[in-house]
Amino acid sequence: MEPSSASALEGLKAAVEQVILNPAYHDLLAVVKGARNGAVYGAKVRFPHALVMVFLFRSGTFREKVSLVLRATRTHAQNLARFAVIYKLVCFLLKQYGPTPGKPGRYDSFMAGLLGGYVVFGGRSRRTGKIPSVNQQIVIYVFARVVLALARLAVKPEGGTGLPLISRQGVSESISHYAWPVFASLSWASVMHLFRYHPDDLQPSLRGSMTYIYQQSDHWDSLRNFIWHNK
Repeated sequence: MEPSSASALEGLKAAVEQVILNPAYHDLLAVVKGARNGAVYGAKVRFPHALVMVFLFRSGTFREKVSLVLRATRTHAQNLARFAVIYKLVCFLLKQYGPTPGKPGRYDSFMAGLLGGYVVFGGRSRRTGKIPSVNQQIVIYVFARVVLALARLAVKPEGGTGLPLISRQGVSESISHYAWPVFASLSWASVMHLFRYHPDDLQPSLRGSMTYIYQQSDHWDSLRNFIWHNK
């Protein structure tokens, strides 16, 4: 590379860094970085999951399976990026134009999440008219973590954020000790009942894996498909 070209690139790099390191632009540039991180994380999480689930539990040609994997990866990455943009942008606007300009409000995160969740995950697919399975999985994952977090908050000791009566010392310790076994057993009892009597209402990838484990394991006609291959 000629010295003049190298010098020009260095100058451009310095100018860009001057912009991205300027505190005045930090909040808006954080929106861009949030979109980038959402897309990268979504792709990293979804691709291996979709690769395994599609090739193990979905029928179709190799090309169709590859298409499903790439579509699921793209949807997950795009939706996390879109949500990050909406969430961070709304938080920025509420901070700038809220009741106390320059300071985030107590419920800014809630309002930004509410709008982002509705816009990105609340709609149906234009192509099929159904709720995309990727979106269902993401929302259910988030919901499960919210329920667990709220359960922990409910039993925090008195003086914290716990609920009255439930957060009393003796009651709180008892609930904390028994809550997880009850939750785990009821969850599995419910999903096995649904799988047996209402399988079409379960999420497709869950239904596929459960069919493989609990139904297809009932059938074989030789040592070959008893041990090495599933019938």
